[in-house]
Parts: sequence; C-alpha cells; structure tokens
Amino acid sequence: MGYGAMQLAGPQVRGPPRDPEEALKVLREALDAGVNHIDTSDYYGPHVTNLIIKQALHPYADGLVIVTKVGARRGADKSWIHASSRQELIDAVHDNLRNLGLDKLDVVNLRVGGIERPLEGSIEEPLTVLAKLKSQGLIRGLGLSNVTPGQLAQAQKISEIVCVQNFYNIARRDDDAFIDELGRQSVAYVPFFPLGGFTPLQSSELNAAAASVGATPMQVALAWLLHRAPNILLIPGTSSVKHLRENLKAATLELSKETIAKLDSIAVGA
Repeated sequence: MGYGAMQLAGPQVRGPPRDPEEALKVLREALDAGVNHIDTSDYYGPHVTNLIIKQALHPYADGLVIVTKVGARRGADKSWIHASSRQELIDAVHDNLRNLGLDKLDVVNLRVGGIERPLEGSIEEPLTVLAKLKSQGLIRGLGLSNVTPGQLAQAQKISEIVCVQNFYNIARRDDDAFIDELGRQSVAYVPFFPLGGFTPLQSSELNAAAASVGATPMQVALAWLLHRAPNILLIPGTSSVKHLRENLKAATLELSKETIAKLDSIAVGA
C-alpha cells in the first residue's frame, strides 16, 4: 500500500492545499505507518505536491521510493495539456529533481493517452528522451502511465519498464489480461482511480461485502485490488489523516474466497 500525492494540491489539483499543516501530517503519518512508495508529479499544482513532500520528508528515509510522472503540464485555466516534446520532458525531469531535492529520481513514468483511457500511437520518441536521461544517471527506472500492451512492447525495446500505471478498479476491468501478463513479466501494475476517480464506486455487492467484514465499501474496494494480483501496488490519495488511516487499514483486510467471488461479479460501470 503506497500513497498518491495528487490530492495534496488545492482544488482541481491546482494551487496550494487548503490545509498546509494537514498535508505535512498526512505524509509523515504515511511513512510512520510503513508506507515506502509515494506517487507524485511536479505538474500537480503545478510545483506544489513535490515541494510539500520535500518539506515534510527531506532528507528522505532509506527505502522510500518516490515515483513521479512527466508528459503533461497544467494550463492557466486548470486544463491538462499534453507535453512530451524533448525539451518539455527534459525540463519536467529537472523540475522534479529540483523540487523534490534529489539528484536522481527513483522512477519516472511517461504519461501518455487520454484523460482516462490509452490512445494508440508510437511512444518511441518521448521514451527515448527519458531513456537518455536515465543513461545520464538522472533516473533509476522508467515506467508508463495510461498505455496499451502494444505500447508497452514498443517501450521494452527501448528500456526496461518497471511499472505500468493505468485506470483500473473493481468496476473498471479493461486491463484484466494486461495485469496478468505484467505479472508474468514481474512488472508492477499501479491502478490509478482505484476508488472510481471522478465517479466514485457504488455497488450493492460492495456494500454487502463491507457490512460482512465490518469495513467501509472503499476499504473493501482497495482490499479487492490487493487480492486481485501480487504485482498490484496501490496509491490511494487523500489530504486527510483520518482518511489515510482508513485507506491503510485496507492492507490488512482479509476477504474470503466467497466474498471475492461475489465482488468479481460486479459489472463494469457498477
């Protein structure tokens, strides 16, 4: 169970947090609870979440892995703009290094595709830029976000890929076969919007399962993901210490085979 830092920024992932002190507390409590994987990007804010992470946690504890993303930028109107030219990617990597206070980034994900779904097309040019930065010692590992299996195969001809971050949850299972293939390759799969994203999960089966184990529906949805495959890493985000604690409890929630079978029956769009 990791932590996604996107919600540390202000409304619509723009500007400073509503409660800066709570943001610092969330990060520090996450690490105290054993979280060793933080997902972020310098375009959150922009330049907000990384500075909060640095303020809260720098110098970083041994074993903490900070994963960031490049390939987008924020418009003045709060829009999300594709940004994968050579210079944009180089600038983004250096922004992340500077604002996180690092001389090497643990993992950099190349963000491609649309808002929610991958878009077919070559990613050779932008990934080659990142692979060169990796060879220069600025990046340890490369990952992909919002991609198809075909794009992964193309990427693997350029560099080792350590993780894939796509939209997936109990009611959105387009990537079932992809997850299994990544597991066979020992590549981590990191679902974004694990609780539904802009459309929070709602399901009578989910509610019933939660009641049967004395948990919240969202805790069960996270626990189901952890039971789904051993290569799944979770990064639920929050700006609240209380909500963080609820999310982390999902890591110890045991689901019976019968409960999992019922949850597996939830249809896409539930």
